[in-house]
Amino acid sequence: MWRAAPDEAGVVAELLIEFRDWWGREWPADKRFESGVERLITDPATEYLLGARAAGEDPAGVCQLRFRYAVWHDAEDCWLEDLFVRDEARGSGLGRALAEVAVSRARERGCARVQLDANESNAAAVALYERLGFRSGLEGARSLSMGLALRQ
Repeated sequence: MWRAAPDEAGVVAELLIEFRDWWGREWPADKRFESGVERLITDPATEYLLGARAAGEDPAGVCQLRFRYAVWHDAEDCWLEDLFVRDEARGSGLGRALAEVAVSRARERGCARVQLDANESNAAAVALYERLGFRSGLEGARSLSMGLALRQ
């Protein structure tokens, strides 16, 4: 596991494009992913983690972290925005390792919490996050991830 360097933006974008395809989506276009990663990879509020199954192998997984200050916690929060592992590396522990490194990075930065959303149809992801201690309600009630699309 390692933090992606700016010269690895293409690899990060490639993995995120595979994630998009895994969900059966066609948008955003490949070029938009590439330009978005190039924009964010040098932003101090964003980190990309890459992981391979073994030393010397090409990356087979990616995790995107976004950090923001939370006034309610008087500390940064970490948003685990995306975590993807290629099909051939699933079941190898790579996803768990990426998630554990993400939590470690959040602790190192002094974050008060790590948040994420997971599609309930992705049972493997939900099970992984639950095994790591994530739950849908932190303050006695079930949390809902809600959004408002401003453009299609």
